[in-house]
Amino acid sequence: MNRRQKNDTVCTDLSRADFLRLAGMALLGTGLGVTAGGASATTQEGRMLTRQIPSSGEALPSVGLGTWQQFDVAANAPEMAALRQVLELLFEGGGSVIDSSPMYGAAEERVGDLLAGMQARPKAFLATKVWTTGREAGLRQMERSAQLLRSPVIDLMQVHNLLDLAAHLPSLREWKAQGRIRYFGVTHYTSGALDELAQVIERETPDFVQLAYSPAVRAAEDRVLPLARDKGVAILVNRPFEGGGLFRKVRGQDIPDWAQPFAASWGQFFLKYILSEPTVTCVIPGTSNPRHVVDNLGAGQGRLPDAGERQRMIRYIEAL
Repeated sequence: MNRRQKNDTVCTDLSRADFLRLAGMALLGTGLGVTAGGASATTQEGRMLTRQIPSSGEALPSVGLGTWQQFDVAANAPEMAALRQVLELLFEGGGSVIDSSPMYGAAEERVGDLLAGMQARPKAFLATKVWTTGREAGLRQMERSAQLLRSPVIDLMQVHNLLDLAAHLPSLREWKAQGRIRYFGVTHYTSGALDELAQVIERETPDFVQLAYSPAVRAAEDRVLPLARDKGVAILVNRPFEGGGLFRKVRGQDIPDWAQPFAASWGQFFLKYILSEPTVTCVIPGTSNPRHVVDNLGAGQGRLPDAGERQRMIRYIEAL
């Protein structure tokens, strides 16, 4: 039974033996998966499921890491040991995507510090955002993000919460053409923004759209996800646990027997629902807890729920 709370508790003492034990639990049911749409979601045994970025064909690991709140710490904070371990486990478990933003306080700088100290920049797919108004301010902010992340090339630059798209999208296209970013995209975290995200997909065809999606918040399934599939836009999913709300719903309950063939924890139950939507490229749960990152990575391994199981998962959550 998974007893996570809204905010992860920092854990700084995860031994190699602990990691192997937890990884073994996370790999429950590893094998061949089938997406809800029937498309193959094959992973070799013990390997992370990958999805292709439609605009390039590049394979991206399906489970990454968000940094909001969790990485907003001082450079000398005691939490840094756990954050380093989180990144080590992310890479060891086959993940690569690390998503941040200037909005997230010191998170960009801490990610840059840790990757530099670990000499691990080549292992990371770095995603961050521009979150300001005006073209020149946006350019300065993106320059600053590259400095903080210690990366002259950023894998994905996104317009955060659709703020001043008209000013920033031309800059993102220019930076992509210059090789300063590899992909560009847009983000939001509310269902109320889905219509605007759909318009951006239709009008601009970004490489990525980041949005909120979970077994409890499924409005993206109506228009945005089908549109992204048709237009060849990659989808990053934020707020997969609804800020911890999903864990509160199931507190004190065991995972139902029928879900145990594909999920070893509630975290995996929620994440596997998301990943069983074929249009989702990567989900980015935030954590500063090494044990939780291992559990999250387990959702990218083993089989995914089929269409019938997805409907059963929805009914279960709705009945809580």
